[in-house]
Amino acid sequence: MHERSSVAELAASLRQEVNRYSPGEKLPSSRALVERYHVSPVTVSRALAELAADGLVTTRPGAGAFRAEPHTRSSRPVDTSWQAIALSAEGAADQVPRSVDAEGVLATLAVPPPGVIELNGGYLHPDLQPERALAAALARAGRRPGAWRRPPVEGVSELRAWFAREIGGPGGAVAASDVLVTAGGQSALTAAMRALAAPGAPVLVEAPTYPGILAAARASGLRPVPVPVDGDGIRADLLDEAFRASGARLVVCQPLFQNPTGTVLSAERRRDVLRVARAAGAFVVEDDFARRLVHENAPALPPTLMADDEDGTVVHVCSLTKVTSPSLRVGALAARGPVRDRLRAIQVVESFFVSGPLQEAALELVGSPSWSRHLRLISRELAARRDALAAALHELLPGLVAPGPARGEAYGHGLRVPQGGCHLWLRLPDGTSEPALTGAALRAGVAIAPGRPYFAAEPPAPHLRLGFASATGAAELAEGARRLAAAFGEVTGG
Repeated sequence: MHERSSVAELAASLRQEVNRYSPGEKLPSSRALVERYHVSPVTVSRALAELAADGLVTTRPGAGAFRAEPHTRSSRPVDTSWQAIALSAEGAADQVPRSVDAEGVLATLAVPPPGVIELNGGYLHPDLQPERALAAALARAGRRPGAWRRPPVEGVSELRAWFAREIGGPGGAVAASDVLVTAGGQSALTAAMRALAAPGAPVLVEAPTYPGILAAARASGLRPVPVPVDGDGIRADLLDEAFRASGARLVVCQPLFQNPTGTVLSAERRRDVLRVARAAGAFVVEDDFARRLVHENAPALPPTLMADDEDGTVVHVCSLTKVTSPSLRVGALAARGPVRDRLRAIQVVESFFVSGPLQEAALELVGSPSWSRHLRLISRELAARRDALAAALHELLPGLVAPGPARGEAYGHGLRVPQGGCHLWLRLPDGTSEPALTGAALRAGVAIAPGRPYFAAEPPAPHLRLGFASATGAAELAEGARRLAAAFGEVTGG
């Protein structure tokens, strides 16, 4: 049983048991709970921490856990109606509302209930995360001289140099001085948008696109303007038109294994995107989140857009999080010219700097022999899991077809799989209710991501994004497809 599901099940059992104790009465010892429920001491500790957070128990070091005293609440309800005005009042009529819809982001972060197969996640299953290598790297980093001192606000110099080599490629197009270390990719995206566009300004985004981009834009007071994606990536002709129509000076795109479609920006489009942006006097934020998620036997990867940029048009974002662990929140922003100083200033104001020991641990990890072995493992496993899910969908749900942008081997009926990343993007039959299917799937025991949050405006058709990295393996993916097929039949009557 996985640790997180064990914790949830034990916490549920203890919630029922704690009601049998009087306030202040001591619960069984951790050792007794380990023996009774056949779980690890860590599981017991985490389950008790959940109960303590809920106010059901109190823990005393060296003494144990005790039934908490009941809290008495005021009978008068708290009146928070004033917040509706405070949260929506704007200083100017043309400003963008500050309300933010984070549902699309939260869907990929939420832990499904026990027994539910996770096909909506965006992170590697714990079995694929390099936990031992991370633990060893963190231990070595903590012993480094100066590791616990205040790091440079731009980041540890050796880590900046490593990111520069990764971003710039063999030609050395990016210098270490161009790089800022960030607290993950989402933080970098938010900083970039805040630096490059004023509140109320339009920002061009791919359609569909990662919901975190839309949420970060709206949280910064920007107006996302969608530009469609096809089989070669973002459409440069429509990008040119969108720049002229909206007056935007910023586009955010994912040229490699785009989320959710898996599309790779073609060589011709790469040149066109840079040309169009430069002609518009605009920046391109390149979210290169999936470069280390390439699948086994995939074609050679193109260089980053920044490596081909000669005018300082591209601001590059990347991260180590996706290919390691959700908790290794270390990424990079790379830029040339005055914009780099603005990015640095925004990062300093928002977060000062990224934890020094965490940066040192990241540096230890990428410099260890286990790093290349881990990347090979991920490449092989992602390809195998992708194929397992695609084959199961082809067998059980041949009516579901991909919209076309994702490239790769065909599995019949138009279903195509990407050569990198963690997702399949499926178009549903016209008229299918995404909320109804999502609810039916959850009742059937599988969590899926509806397509609506991936569009800045009205979607052209209903879609699903299915992840294959968060499941345990081929057998669980096949079972997830079977449960999805049952839910699909319930919703459509098929």
